[in-house]
Formats: sequence, C-alpha cells, structure tokens
Amino acid sequence: MGKRSGRDRMSMDSVLDEMTGLRRRLTWFLKRFEDCIKTAPSQAHLRTYVEGQLGPLPRKSVEPIALEAGVAPRTLQEFLEIYRWDHEAVRRRIQQIVATDHADPHAIAVIDETTFSKKGDKTAGVQRQWCGATGKKDNCVMTVHVGYAAGGFHALLDSDLYLPKETWHEDRARCRDAHIPEDVMHRPKWRIALELLDRVMHNGVRFQFLVADEAYGCVPAFRDEVATRGLVYVLEVPRSTAGWLKAPHLELPPAPCEHRSQGRPRTHARLAPQPRRVDRLWKRGGPSWKCFHVKNTDKGPEVWDARIVRFIPGPHGAPRDECWLLVARHVLTGEVKYFLSNAPADTAPEILLHVAFSRWHIERLFEDAKGHVGLDHFEVRNYQPLVRHLVLSMLSLLFLVQQTHRLREKKSPLDRAPSETGHRRAA
Repeated sequence: MGKRSGRDRMSMDSVLDEMTGLRRRLTWFLKRFEDCIKTAPSQAHLRTYVEGQLGPLPRKSVEPIALEAGVAPRTLQEFLEIYRWDHEAVRRRIQQIVATDHADPHAIAVIDETTFSKKGDKTAGVQRQWCGATGKKDNCVMTVHVGYAAGGFHALLDSDLYLPKETWHEDRARCRDAHIPEDVMHRPKWRIALELLDRVMHNGVRFQFLVADEAYGCVPAFRDEVATRGLVYVLEVPRSTAGWLKAPHLELPPAPCEHRSQGRPRTHARLAPQPRRVDRLWKRGGPSWKCFHVKNTDKGPEVWDARIVRFIPGPHGAPRDECWLLVARHVLTGEVKYFLSNAPADTAPEILLHVAFSRWHIERLFEDAKGHVGLDHFEVRNYQPLVRHLVLSMLSLLFLVQQTHRLREKKSPLDRAPSETGHRRAA
C-alpha cells in the first residue's frame, strides 16, 4: 500500500534536482505568505528555512540549515521560538491555496497520525508509546494530520500535537516547562481529527469523502460526527465490529388482559438476535467475491477480492443506521480488511473501493515529508517552535508536490478508480 512507482520517484527527484531553476517559482510562491510574515528579517528566515528543507542537506534541522545559508543558528532558532509572525495565518494560507488552486468536487479527506522518535523527556508531548517510525514501543511524539487527495494531487493541510493524558495533560507543571498553553488539553485522536477537519473546511477546503484507519473507524461518535458534516466516509473497522445483515426485530409483550385469570402474565420482550462479528457473518456461502484492480504499484497491479453488503452496526447490541459493509481480501496474501461507509445505497462498489484504498496518499505524504523536507528532523522541545516546524514543513511540502504535479505529463495510473476485473470468485 502506498509504494511509490518508478515514475513518481523520478518526478519528485527531478523537482529537487531542478531547485536552482525553480528559485523564481519559489519566490513567487513565498510572496503569497508575505502578509502572514510581515517583517523583512522574518521573511528572510522563512526563505532560509524553506530552502533548507527543499535542499540536499542530509539533516534538515535548524543548525545545518542555518550553517548552509551562512546564518547564525541561534537567529534561525529564535525565528521558530520567539519571533513575532503569524504561523496560524500561514496555516490558513496553505489551506486556502489548496482550496483555490486544487479544488475538486470529489476530493477526499485523509485522516492519519504519525510519530517522531525522540530521546529524553523534555520535548512537548513525548512519551513511551507505539512508534510507527521505529516499529516498536519507543519514546516518541505523535501528531494527527488531515491530508487532501484529488486525482493526481495530494497535500498535507493541517496537523496538531497529540498530548498524552497521564504523562502530560495531568502534569500541568511539565506542560508549563514545555511552554504548552493552558488551553491545550488532552483530546482523543479522533476528536483532534474532527477539530482539524472543521478548521480546514472553515478555510474553504471542500471534500466529498473521508477515509481513515480503524483507530478512527471503530469510534461510532467519530462516524456520526463526520456524517453530520455532510461527508461520505469509508472507514476501516476492526474485525471485532459487530452488527446485523437485516434489521433485528423485537417481539413486544402482549397488552395486559383483564380477563386472564390463570398463568403468569408475560412481561418481557423476546430479545433481538445477538449482533455478529463482521469476520463471522458467513460460515459458508454468502455474497460472491468480486475481483477488483485497485491500483498499480512498482511491484505490479494491486488486486483485491471484495464483498459489499448492506449492514447494521450494533455497538453494545444497539442497532444503528444501516450502512455499507465492505470486506476486502488481498488475492495474493489473503489479508482481509473491513470498512463501514455511509454512502448512499446506490453507490457503485468501485467508488467505495477507490475511497477505501486512498489512504496511500497520506502515507506517501508522510514519506515525502520525512524523506525530502525533514518533517521528522526537528530538535526543538517547546510547543510553539514544534507547531511552527509542522506548519513550515507543510508549506515546503506543498511547494514540492505542486511542482511535481506540474511536471507530470499526465495523471498517474495510481490515481485511477478501482475497476472490476470481470472475474467472480466462489464464496
């Protein structure tokens, strides 16, 4: 999932190789942020930081960027830490640029988090937890992000720090040491994602769909909140998700009969059938598997079998609104994924598959942000410079993906919607 094709690698590398020729384009790009960073010294530091992130440095933290540009490292550090410039306005401008330059009626919001391995216990939000960057439980910082995917274009739109509850939120003295504002509290990741989504949409970005992994899809409140925002979600859920293929019916007790003189009156309704786990809905038989070509990768076509049925999820045995259940099985590895969607009942299966497997966009964005602009190279500890680094990394990445997109001759085959192969597999 999300493996970069040879053509995409060449496009991204060609942008980086042509940075000298792109300096004029970068100048015009940064002019769109001049009203967010109004003083000449700060504007100069902005350019230094962005050029450092886009340049060939192997390590893109403050000190090597500053030394490469002939700037005092302390001055560039102060640009992140204490200079007065409006990083919130920069964030808004990034979103507005995507909203105006890359609008698409079928755009997909992609929710995910990423981690940054860090030593020590001083960096804001750091704690020992599962770290995707190292593939094990480790000391790291976690951030939640909203990405944008539309055709062959994608970008990171917003991000926020996940503040652990026990180790940070409940230790306000520790928060003050890291200059974390008093109003920055612990929130579940799904709640952070909704706040980011609201902020992005408030700044003019429009989506039709939303996709996220099971950490978000398993939360009924998250699904409900996304639906109230008018978005069609396709969310991965755990195999333990339970519900019904048909609406469960309760048998109500009969009305009391005043003439009944014998026997004990019936006072209890017959219970509805217990919800079944999605991985146990069909012991034998069931809907036919349909084979879909989801996308191409540098290893060849990505092909999945799929079952798509109407389903009524029932957390805690309480039926909810009917939705789509998508069961996808990789034809080579046998890996099985489960998704729920509030898409209309007449939605084509190809659309559900296309959205469900669009998470590769944000995986690619994280890969490019860490591999090309140094998203994970920050060495700051306090809250504000960390947030500013995230914002500036999104800005640098936006310029990079815009230029990559511009240099492509035609839309990548990776962005085509899944197509049914024409073969049906036995249930």
